[in-house]
Amino acid sequence: WTMQNQLGKLLINGGLIAYAIDSEQQIARLLTLMEQYRDRPMDFADATLVLVAEETGNHQILTLDSDFLFYRIHNRDSFEIISIDS
Repeated sequence: WTMQNQLGKLLINGGLIAYAIDSEQQIARLLTLMEQYRDRPMDFADATLVLVAEETGNHQILTLDSDFLFYRIHNRDSFEIISIDS
């Protein structure tokens, strides 16, 4: 419930975006990211979120996935994990 509530608040406040990933360059970056983090392993969905962060400059993410503590944006910047307030 808590996660859905936070998601609802983001939707209401316009804090979510739709983002198209449709170029060969973007797909190549996704494959590079999944290879780079293969020891975690990084799945396609996680790679997509890292790519969107790289392209938009938005470092905030709402997630319970602890792997985002290790993933880096442009191989250097960490994500700002949005805390879930009860």
